[in-house]
Amino acid sequence: MKCFSIAILLCTFAGASFVENTKTIQLAEVAQHAVDQSKLTLPGSTPFHLKAEVVETTNPGSDYKAEIEEYWASPEKWQRTIVSPSFSQTLTVNSDQISEENKGDYFPWWLNDLVTAIFDPVPMLDSLKNVDAPMQRPGGSQRSNSCARLQMKVGTPPTENSAFLIFCFAGRLGLLESVITPAYDAEFKDYGDFKDKKVARRFVINPEPGTTIEAKITQLEELASPRESRFAVQHSTPPKERIDRISVPEATVRSLSEYTPDILWPPARSGKTFGVLSMYISVDRSGRVREAWPLNSDNAGLENAAREQVMKWRFKPAKMHDTPVQTETVLTFAFSTKIGDPIPILTDEEARKLAMNVLEPAFPPGSKKGTEVKVQIGVNLDGTVNGVGNPYDVPTPLFMAAAVAVRQWHFRPYLRKGKPDLFGADIVFRVP
Repeated sequence: MKCFSIAILLCTFAGASFVENTKTIQLAEVAQHAVDQSKLTLPGSTPFHLKAEVVETTNPGSDYKAEIEEYWASPEKWQRTIVSPSFSQTLTVNSDQISEENKGDYFPWWLNDLVTAIFDPVPMLDSLKNVDAPMQRPGGSQRSNSCARLQMKVGTPPTENSAFLIFCFAGRLGLLESVITPAYDAEFKDYGDFKDKKVARRFVINPEPGTTIEAKITQLEELASPRESRFAVQHSTPPKERIDRISVPEATVRSLSEYTPDILWPPARSGKTFGVLSMYISVDRSGRVREAWPLNSDNAGLENAAREQVMKWRFKPAKMHDTPVQTETVLTFAFSTKIGDPIPILTDEEARKLAMNVLEPAFPPGSKKGTEVKVQIGVNLDGTVNGVGNPYDVPTPLFMAAAVAVRQWHFRPYLRKGKPDLFGADIVFRVP
């Protein structure tokens, strides 16, 4: 399972948004309430049979696809099958007996993230109990929502960066709407009844600008008479033959360095020429970097160059109880470069003329009416937003609200010498 231990990350409360109900409550209590209402795999829950399909909605032909099926009788007795182009797994649990059959040597982060969202929507729930994070109690109208925004430091001094954790709950019941952390994120949509629970039917992740992957439950039914033979485990799979994953500090991963040359920073076409950049990486059991996803950067235009180089890094295999495991961590770099072939920065008016999909921010209640919120975005050749920066030092709660909205914008091509080109833009919002 993939999650950071929030308890040791010194998270600080950064703000909350809510509608109508003004009583504060701890985030852990809100999250527990949401899990109690919606998690399929809690002790005492109705046995079920579930099927789900995974596809990249932004590029249905990509390899970000899978089929998931689970027969669940209890937390101690279940079987899950995952089939994807590069990795497949059949996992059978019967008390302390575990059978794990794998095809492929690496369980992708994006796939594990969606599987976790379906069956364990708040995997860091226990850690939240150690975090002092008061927020406004969810409730009010069906369209209301309440969010807790936390901030933490990543990296190794003096190279440090900020990372954000956001937990949102929606409607009168306070159902889970979204979780965003460096290690795990998901949106929960299309809730429907299943026995005594409200269960999301769609789960969406956006691991990078322009990539949206969705898991959709296509079948969910009561497993009235579970066949014991389905959960029979003839031979328990030895731990060394299972694929486990752990999230570890950056220093731990770097201590296993085998081939990690310094990043060669190309000229930047716009933005800051020095600062910090963070990404989340997943390393397989042999020490190869298999995925690298952007987190937070002082110049999003440098993320692709950094990722291409990090994907070539090699580490000594990480081990837990003498067994190789997949590892995940946040890497943070200091960059220094220069401007070359500058990307044009459009004004708010110029950019809005090219915008085809515009979503306004949901600013936290209590924000001063009329406050200008100015952010800078980068836009790809296909019109998708590839990064949102805060060069104008907008307060974090206002910036986060604007960033969430503007990342969903889409633009017509910006033509330069008759050809589509990258561009940046200063987008201006005002608190209504």
